[in-house]
Amino acid sequence: KNLFLASTMVVLSASICTKAGKALISRQFVEMNRIQNSTLLLTLTAVRYVYQPLENQMYLLLITTKSSNIVEDLGTLRLLAKVVPDVAGSLQESAINDHAFDLIFAFDEVLTAGGYKEEATLSSIRTNLQMESHEEEMHLMIKKSKEDAARDEMRRQAKVIQDRNMANLVSSAQGLAPKTSAMAGFGGGGGGDGQRPGMFQGFGSDSQPGGEMESNIYNFNKPAPPEPEEPRVKAKGMKLGGAGKKKDSLMAALAAEDNLAPFGGGKAGGFGFEAPAAPVAAPSTPITLVLEEKIAVALNREGAVDQCEVKGTLTFTANTDVGSAGVVTVNKAILNSKASNFSFATHPKVNKSNYEKTGTLSLKGDKGFPLNRGIGILRWSYSGDDAAPITINCWPEDEGSGSINVNIEFELTRKDLILNNVNIVMPLGTTDPPAMENFDGQYKHDPRNGLLCWHFDVLDASNSAGSMEFSIAGSDVDAFFPVQISFSSETLLCPIEVTGVTNSSSGAAVPNALTMSFVPDAYSCA
Repeated sequence: KNLFLASTMVVLSASICTKAGKALISRQFVEMNRIQNSTLLLTLTAVRYVYQPLENQMYLLLITTKSSNIVEDLGTLRLLAKVVPDVAGSLQESAINDHAFDLIFAFDEVLTAGGYKEEATLSSIRTNLQMESHEEEMHLMIKKSKEDAARDEMRRQAKVIQDRNMANLVSSAQGLAPKTSAMAGFGGGGGGDGQRPGMFQGFGSDSQPGGEMESNIYNFNKPAPPEPEEPRVKAKGMKLGGAGKKKDSLMAALAAEDNLAPFGGGKAGGFGFEAPAAPVAAPSTPITLVLEEKIAVALNREGAVDQCEVKGTLTFTANTDVGSAGVVTVNKAILNSKASNFSFATHPKVNKSNYEKTGTLSLKGDKGFPLNRGIGILRWSYSGDDAAPITINCWPEDEGSGSINVNIEFELTRKDLILNNVNIVMPLGTTDPPAMENFDGQYKHDPRNGLLCWHFDVLDASNSAGSMEFSIAGSDVDAFFPVQISFSSETLLCPIEVTGVTNSSSGAAVPNALTMSFVPDAYSCA
């Protein structure tokens, strides 16, 4: 009792208790133990009790000295009565128990140690309880940014692996050998003159191991695996435990006889042979630029274009510190006049105003490009039927005698383009070979997968059309679709050109390596 009388005009304790006097929470602002606090709640001593009823037979109770300012105590009581439901969410005994520590912290915002009232409002108490920290928010933002970057890199790497596996799959199915022609090794077929039936023999033998090839593979223009040297198979007697190596040697010998890539133990998409990866040459210039366009085309069976979309990207890669300070200039005036039907968009970090005025592409704030990382600094797109470079007209007709006559023709509608390594691949619905009546270019038959590949090394204005006619056993005219088209080109549809690459500080020219590529992303006739 003497302890409490020594303190004047202070709040000794703030409690939330039941009607029976059970304390749900209690915060002491002067030194006292639990027994002393319980005694004060149950008996009348030389203290003052200031209380306010809450809902559900609960009370908010202040224990003060008799000499404290009653007006100030009532103001403190009213403020605490607003704080309790704001922090606990409701005036239920379970909610009070669940938010006990939060309520104690809120009481500490209203009353200091020693029981003196703070100049606080409900909003300031709520702000203080949130305990927001700018440093913590920055840390969390940086952490989230790193996690997002790692997640994007994971998706990018997964896409690269998927594309590489698909390339191996297509290369395995294509089996082209570079020493004879772009179509060597695809299967029994013929050349354009019909006089060299054996120059493309070998691919598609029924005895080869492998899996089913999906008919929607379109990118047959991938580089062919190198032709292996003929392995030497030594004749030996029977030996236990050596069957594995002997089998591998025998399969390698059979592959060499059929002009095939060596078997790779079931890799490359399950076709049983693996296309070797091409070595990546180190960059020899400070800057590498890539102008790339991809086109997605859907043709109907009458040869009309149902859908066509072109997307292009100018990618900048800084290989050295000199390249990091590079500035790229494009022919903006030509694009404004001749490519007004194209939609262009710069990277968000590129200074757009400089591009609109002078066609220069540089980062905002005169910052340098990151090293060894490709940045798509400019993108463009176009949707129009006139962008499709090739149209296909395929007419399979059932002759009624278990045979189908197929006429297929194509036309290069964009005479301004030069297309290389053009492959028109169509399913046959059977493993039987087609009976050719006439054809342009070269063709290959893959009996294992029931495919026919019609090949042209180059299509341009002087070689812009072709036709093929053949008969084959069958009765389903729908089995010849979809027809897939692949090609590669160094000519772009968009008339964009890189007119200069200079240093952002000195204006001096910076050496660079420029690559232009135009390939189909998906090109089919269905």
